Amino acid sequence: MPRPPALKLAEVLAEIRMSPSAFYRLRARGMAPRMIKLPNGELRCRRTDLDAWWESCERDTPEWY
Repeated sequence: MPRPPALKLAEVLAEIRMSPSAFYRLRARGMAPRMIKLPNGELRCRRTDLDAWWESCERDTPEWY
């Protein structure tokens, strides 16, 4: 069974609607989704890691009423 493709950094940024500089600040603080650094230096994110990160953000956010 083939592996599911990992998302490119640009795809992750578009989905979470964040600028690259804001994302790298978040990543430096250890608060960004788990990323994979390829041998060529590019970053990828597995869909499961991004979904888990979204879920953790939702748990930490108080509900708006």
